[in-house]
Amino acid sequence: MPVIAPWPSARPAHITTGREDTDDAMAAGTTVDHLTETYRAHYRSLLGLAALLLDDTASCEDVVQEAFIRVHSARKRVRDPEKTLAYLRQTVVNLSRSALRRRILGLKLLSKPMPDMASAEEGAYEQLERDQLIKAMRGLQRRQREVLVLRYFADMTEAQVAETLGISLGSVKAYGSRGIAALRVAMEAPA
Repeated sequence: MPVIAPWPSARPAHITTGREDTDDAMAAGTTVDHLTETYRAHYRSLLGLAALLLDDTASCEDVVQEAFIRVHSARKRVRDPEKTLAYLRQTVVNLSRSALRRRILGLKLLSKPMPDMASAEEGAYEQLERDQLIKAMRGLQRRQREVLVLRYFADMTEAQVAETLGISLGSVKAYGSRGIAALRVAMEAPA
């Protein structure tokens, strides 16, 4: 599994062990620099941890990035800088679990049977009816066709059709009823 690591650290990861440094850091929480150094130094191991739980590289990288973001935003709660890596590891594990749960839920939803599909014959009949309707629509007067298309295919109200075409509401009703009557005759006629 190819892995792309972040920028290499210009200096080796430095984790303080002195008591006086720890007391200062505990007062302010984990610093951004310390968190960044920890992340750079342990990126590959965090990615490997995610790879043990997940199966694709992109998801592993996403989980590790998200873990860094979450620990970064909560860095004030990480009182002991030596525990930064532990927080990152635990966050990677938790995010990997969440990703797996989402996948399992997605698979459960996908495994539900699809509703009954129309047979090939039904599809062919629908296509023939559609073709017949299109042919009948082409045989209508221009205004009748415009009114019917806007009213029933564009799902506009009669007032919206009147405004769009620049005609009166009564004209819309008249063109619509005449157009529907002409369609009925055309659709019932033998092809």
